[in-house]
Amino acid sequence: MKKKFLALTLLSPLIGVAHAQGTVTLYGLIDEGFEAISNAPAQGSNASGSQYRLDATNGLNSSRWGLKGSEDLGGGLKAVFQLENGFELNNGKLGQGGAEFGRQAFVGLSSNRFGTVTLGRQYDSVVDFVGGLEFGDSNVGTAHSAHPADLDNFNNSRRTNNAVKFRSIDYGGLSFGGLYSFGGVAGSVSRNQVYSLGVGYKNGAVALGAAYLNVRNPAASLFGSNPSDTATSNGLTGSPVLSGYASANSYEVLGVGGSYAIGPAVFGATWSNVRFTNIAAINNAAATFNDAEVSLQYHVSPRLLAGVAYNYLHGSAVTDRIGGSNYNQFAAGVNYSLSARTDLYAAVDYQTANGHDSTGRGAVANLSGVSPSSNRYQTVGRLGMRHRF
Repeated sequence: MKKKFLALTLLSPLIGVAHAQGTVTLYGLIDEGFEAISNAPAQGSNASGSQYRLDATNGLNSSRWGLKGSEDLGGGLKAVFQLENGFELNNGKLGQGGAEFGRQAFVGLSSNRFGTVTLGRQYDSVVDFVGGLEFGDSNVGTAHSAHPADLDNFNNSRRTNNAVKFRSIDYGGLSFGGLYSFGGVAGSVSRNQVYSLGVGYKNGAVALGAAYLNVRNPAASLFGSNPSDTATSNGLTGSPVLSGYASANSYEVLGVGGSYAIGPAVFGATWSNVRFTNIAAINNAAATFNDAEVSLQYHVSPRLLAGVAYNYLHGSAVTDRIGGSNYNQFAAGVNYSLSARTDLYAAVDYQTANGHDSTGRGAVANLSGVSPSSNRYQTVGRLGMRHRF
């Protein structure tokens, strides 16, 4: 009897593991490319010229690795988690401003009757329900194809910290969700808070999405969510498209998008309205942007995909010398699949700018992911390879 009791005692931890139905998956993606950039400002002078570089952060996807898993708790309930790291392949540095799991980091509960609640660093509802319909998030559009400065966050340049998020199950193609981020400032519930709501529908050839995002003190919250961000260097200060509005008290995005497939062709369109309000540096004025995009993707063959897109951004005039800008952007790309996990691609993006930018200067072109142009025009060409594991 003593031997049997001892054997059961030693085996009891293993019995618990055997009954716990869970999975943990290691996954990743590497996207590397050679780029040629026109009209890049030369360091230490007023001259400009072409820039050539290897880049692993602005391709079809940015390089990453992660862990995700779930544990069956019974009754249709699961515990879930995901930790996702972004990195720069060419020098080994951490992405997202040095965050170890800067892309995503969350834990939560998932119900097959209602949906999933998660807590941590996560994507907002604009990214979840509309971002995937943008050309820059397709298999032929690169991060340079994102809307200028990714001002509406359709291309998920920024994540939300300290967030509670809900995503419903799929009801015949319809799903919905929302996110709330606690500002964490003592004595103020609303300061630095972020909230968003979204709804999506996918059924056969049709995909539709709509979402709303509201951010308080955006330079410190959403645009300042990476470890390296400071009051003078954050996601709002890097591009003249937006940098003049870094002192805004609030930032709002209303976005809609859709796509429709006809045989081998997929037609897409998105629209967003972006507002910065109570801009302290401009006498608490407000600035408004409207962005519209149309795109076409075509499966030339099962392995070859081609696509083109046109994007127009209009920024309203805030004063006689601030705002009143227009950005025209053209994108094209091709993707050839070598296998289910590996593909080669080529892409080109071109942008022109007119009017005055947010800083009151003459607007210059500024494709997402590169330094502002030295003039009104900018082109980026990229040859790349993507591998998933």
